[in-house]
Amino acid sequence: MPSPSVDSWIVASSGGFVGTGLWGVMRPGRIFTRALELSGRPRPRVLLVLTASGDDPQYLAAMYSALADTDCDVDHLALFPQPNRNVDEAIDAADVIWVGGGSVANLLALWRLHGVDTAMHRAWESGTVLGGVSAGSICWHVGGPTDSFGAQLAPVTDALAFLPYGNGVHYDSEEQRRPLLHTLVGNETLPESYATDDRVAIVYCGTQPVEVVSDVPDSDAAAYRIVQRDGEAIEERLPPGRLVT
Repeated sequence: MPSPSVDSWIVASSGGFVGTGLWGVMRPGRIFTRALELSGRPRPRVLLVLTASGDDPQYLAAMYSALADTDCDVDHLALFPQPNRNVDEAIDAADVIWVGGGSVANLLALWRLHGVDTAMHRAWESGTVLGGVSAGSICWHVGGPTDSFGAQLAPVTDALAFLPYGNGVHYDSEEQRRPLLHTLVGNETLPESYATDDRVAIVYCGTQPVEVVSDVPDSDAAAYRIVQRDGEAIEERLPPGRLVT
């Protein structure tokens, strides 16, 4: 899929929000605030899309609460039990779109059914910042390891492919993630791939990875580039900061 003709951004993460010490209460982390900055707007319009969790109302309420004191205007697009508003109008109005975690396989099926996939691509081409966590990271790539099908991770390979790479999430916290991604890249089920530890994101300008962002300063968490050489997966650690291109 070709790159957009304008500077367009994707923030693909295993984080975005951090705990406050209060039960169930979150606040935006550095990853999410970086997405707001990339919009270039003094008060961005944020659209929450939580399809992957079945538009879970508690998740949605927690997100609204987390953003209550942030300089942005918040709306959401729900698809369960039916779209809460016109899909194209909701997506076209947003400066930043944040996609929540859950089942990436279910997300892809519902998005294609309701035309969210094409609306997202149009938004990306026009400069809207796309971002998200877990399923909301994998969806922008070719695919990656997922628990969408059960406790044993399996690959999804038919994601949106705005970014021509595989993607791994929760790389440091879920033991099946790293070895499966290595296998999938090694046997060429997935192309060159990028992965993130918890609370880490990769920022893409167009289709080029340009920055690694961490929610937690001075953390050892990082991002990774995984390539195939002679049938084996080779991993390169990418610490937080600008990437050399």
